[in-house]
Amino acid sequence: MTATLSNTTAPNTADYGGDEISALVLDPGYSVTRAGFAGEDVPKSVIPSFYGSIPSVAGSKYLYGENAVHTPLPNIEIGNPVSQNGVVEDWDTATQLWEYAITSRLTNTKPSNPLTNGLNDKTDELKQEMEGVETQERPLEENPLLMSETGWNTGKGREKPIEIAMENWGTPAFWLARSGVLSAFSAGKASALVIDVGAASTSITPVHDGIMLKKGTMRCPLAGNYISDQLRLIFSTSQPAVPLTPHYLINSKTPVDAGAPSQATYRTFPAGTEPHPSFRALQEERILTEFKESVVAVWNPGRLGGHNQHGGTNLDSARTQNARPFEMPDGYNQLFGVERYRATESLFDAKMALSDATHPAPTPSQTLPQMIAQSLSQVDVDIRPHLLSNVIVVGGSSLIYGFNERLKQELEAMYPGPRVRIFSPGSVVERKFSSWIGGSILASLGTFHQMWISKKEYDEHGPGIVEKRCK
Repeated sequence: MTATLSNTTAPNTADYGGDEISALVLDPGYSVTRAGFAGEDVPKSVIPSFYGSIPSVAGSKYLYGENAVHTPLPNIEIGNPVSQNGVVEDWDTATQLWEYAITSRLTNTKPSNPLTNGLNDKTDELKQEMEGVETQERPLEENPLLMSETGWNTGKGREKPIEIAMENWGTPAFWLARSGVLSAFSAGKASALVIDVGAASTSITPVHDGIMLKKGTMRCPLAGNYISDQLRLIFSTSQPAVPLTPHYLINSKTPVDAGAPSQATYRTFPAGTEPHPSFRALQEERILTEFKESVVAVWNPGRLGGHNQHGGTNLDSARTQNARPFEMPDGYNQLFGVERYRATESLFDAKMALSDATHPAPTPSQTLPQMIAQSLSQVDVDIRPHLLSNVIVVGGSSLIYGFNERLKQELEAMYPGPRVRIFSPGSVVERKFSSWIGGSILASLGTFHQMWISKKEYDEHGPGIVEKRCK
C-alpha cells in the first residue's frame, strides 16, 4: 500500500538537511546557467549553457565554463544540451554542465580516484583497501537543491532532474519550481503576469496565488536570438554590407573613417585545426549581444510602420533621430539610425520583419501583444484586471532601451479599460537573474522546509513524486 503524500507535515530534519545547511538553487537556461546558495542576493556561479567538444582518438573531450567555450582551440565544436524551446535534449551533457556550475564555485569537486591519479605507487594494495568503499564523493550530500523549469516542460523533463539530483549528486531533498512563478516571487508578487524575454524564447506566464495557470502559459521564439537574426539580415542587406568578423580572427587593425572598409590583418589556422563553424557562430553572437546592449532600441510612440500625429510616417521620424556609433572588431565603424529600431519592431508588428529562406517571417499571432492576448483569454475573466495591473517584465533581452514603454503602450491600446501597470527591476542583475533570485527567496524561507521532497520520499515513490508534489 502506497503511503499518502502530505505537504503540510514537515519531514524530519535528517531528511532534508536542516535549516543550518544552505540549500542550493540551480536555474538552467538556454544561454546561461545560474547556481548559488539560497538566501543570497545573486548567484555565485554564472556560466554559459554552451559547451565545447574536441574530437580525439579516445572520444570527444568536453569543456565547460566561460573560458573554455570562447577559446579557439583546434577543431573545437560548440553545443548546447538545451533546445531552442528551453527543453533539455541531451541529459548526459546537461548533467555534467550543471555539476560543473555547482562544483566550480559552490561545493568541492569530486576527488580523483586514488587508483588512477598517479599519486600512489602500490595500487594493488590500495585496490584491496578500497574494495566496498565508494571512491567518489557526491557533490550535494549536504545541500538540498531547488531547481527551476520552464512552464511547458514535459513529464520526462520534470522527472529526470530529481533522478539526477538524488542518484548522481546525493542531495538530501529536492524541489522543482516553475521559472515564471519564481520571477513573480522575486518581485514580491503572488499573482502576476510574468513576461520573460530570454535568449531563445519569450514566455508569458499567468501566476495566481503562487500557482502557474498552465492553460494561459505561452511561448514564442521572438526573443534575443531572433533579434540577432534580424540584425544579421540588416547587416547583410546593407550597402555596403556590414562585416561581422569575430575577435578571435583579428590579428591587428588600423583605425578607419566611418563607413570606410576595414583595414585589418586576419588570423589564419593550420589546415585541419580550424574551429568548427558553430564556434564562429557563438563568437558572432557575442558581437551582436554587445550591439544590442549599446545600439538597438524599441521605437516609441506608435508603430514604426505607422503614421505619426503630424501626418508623416514613423520611419521618416526614426531617420531624423540621433544615430548611434558602433565599431566592429575589425575596425569597421558606422552610425546606425533607423536600423537600430528596425531590428526589434517585429516583436510587436510582424509586418516589419525581415526574412529570407532560412529565417521565415513570424506570423502576427507570434508577436508579443498577440501572445499576451492569447494568454489572458485562457484565464478567468475575473482575474484579468489583476494580472494586467501586475505585469512583471524580466529576462536579459527585455533590457533593450524603450522595451517597457512600448509594451505598456501596446497593452493599453488592447485593454483600454483596466489599469496596466508594469513592474520591472531597474537593476540589470535582477532583470537577468529574476527566476534564480525568486528561488533563492523561496528556498530560504523557514516555512518552505515542509515542502521539500526528501530522499526517503523519493526512494518510496520514485521520480513520479515530482508530478504529484511540484504543481
